[in-house]
Amino acid sequence: MKWKARYIEEAIMKCIMIASFLIIIASLGWIIVTILIKGLPSISWAMLTQTPKGGYYLGKEGGVLNAIVGSLYLAGGGTFIAIFFAFPTALFLSVYVDNTRWVTVVRLSLDILWGIPSIVYGAFGFILMLMLGLRASLLGGIITLACLEFPIMTRAMDEVIRRIPHDLPLAAYALGSTRLETALYVITKQVIPGLLTAILLAFGRAIGDAASVLFTAGYTDRIPTSLLQPVASLPLAVFFQLATPYPEVQQRAYASALILTILVLGISILSRWISYRLDRYSIH
Repeated sequence: MKWKARYIEEAIMKCIMIASFLIIIASLGWIIVTILIKGLPSISWAMLTQTPKGGYYLGKEGGVLNAIVGSLYLAGGGTFIAIFFAFPTALFLSVYVDNTRWVTVVRLSLDILWGIPSIVYGAFGFILMLMLGLRASLLGGIITLACLEFPIMTRAMDEVIRRIPHDLPLAAYALGSTRLETALYVITKQVIPGLLTAILLAFGRAIGDAASVLFTAGYTDRIPTSLLQPVASLPLAVFFQLATPYPEVQQRAYASALILTILVLGISILSRWISYRLDRYSIH
């Protein structure tokens, strides 16, 4: 009877896993097909290479080049800042204070920060901007996105570093290397593919986020030439265009969503490719 119960339990769990997989695939396919059907007819070369012209939000000429460039500015700047804090933190947690009660608390805190809604980061960034005397600008959006990416990037890097063979740093210590030398020249070299994946993962989260930059980056039809100028982004372009009552502009919103989806998909494929190319040089 026990083996029958285990067989039934295994069959039920298998059905649940298959159903979950089908639901996820169906949801993803539904989203992609909807965006393609509604957005593909509005995609044009002018939309990709022009900024909004007069009356753009009434259905006239122009494009979303300002939002494309702005999204890359925001996500790129936020990722650049986050790397300088996330990578040393991940190395410190895994090399210097691993297997201690303190590091467990830090990792739990980072997990909590990862799960906080992005609108909370937007509110925090807005308060920080008021304290610094800043207006909604590219700089404000970059700082906010850096705060958003920091826990994501740190935890991803931390998990990658923890996967390396435990004997590898011990061998380095036996040869006379210090902890800093081991961290920089031994561990880092082995986890480069995972580190790049973590960076691209955080970049993909930042480029698709709207709530955190709604109050901090502002919105403009121009491409910013200064860190103190407001900047547009693709998620906010989708939001503002869908809010208009004009069907043509709403179709452009789906086209903007399609561009954003292609960017995120490209980042995901790039991270997989880089990881595959560099993973062959790592020790497992």
